Amino acid sequence: MTQRSSQQQPGESRPTEAQLQATLVDFALLELIRRNRDSFEPLWTADSWAKLLIWLALNCGLSGERDALEDFAAALGPRLTGRLRRVFFERDLTDLELQVLADPAEQQVLILSLAPQDSSVLEQERLVVALERIGLLDQVTPDRERWQRLDAVVAIPWT
Repeated sequence: MTQRSSQQQPGESRPTEAQLQATLVDFALLELIRRNRDSFEPLWTADSWAKLLIWLALNCGLSGERDALEDFAAALGPRLTGRLRRVFFERDLTDLELQVLADPAEQQVLILSLAPQDSSVLEQERLVVALERIGLLDQVTPDRERWQRLDAVVAIPWT
């Protein structure tokens, strides 16, 4: 072995201490959301998202007062808020080779194939299993004629 993986390669710049800290905080925050997102009921609703934000604000030492919560939301900013929201409303079902994006602010639930070369991944019965597993089956239209398949994605309207 000529170089250790921790050594800097020619032309690479090493991340700064602040960049490393920011990456660690970002990773920890996203993991915190993934581990706790199913605790905020009713799932797959704007209310569950609001409860998560309140929980985060309270754990940052803010009061539950409206002004403090609004300040917290403003401090997150639209870019970070969007990223957190995306993680909150997505589920990876690797055993089914599917990813579900189910933000209630959108008109449809999107189910993406994690194996686009295999068309069987998006068969309706497999999609039903995925939706049932994550508690979404009763919240999307049961009319499978309205389930729209587009290449490696299926779009399903909310009920």
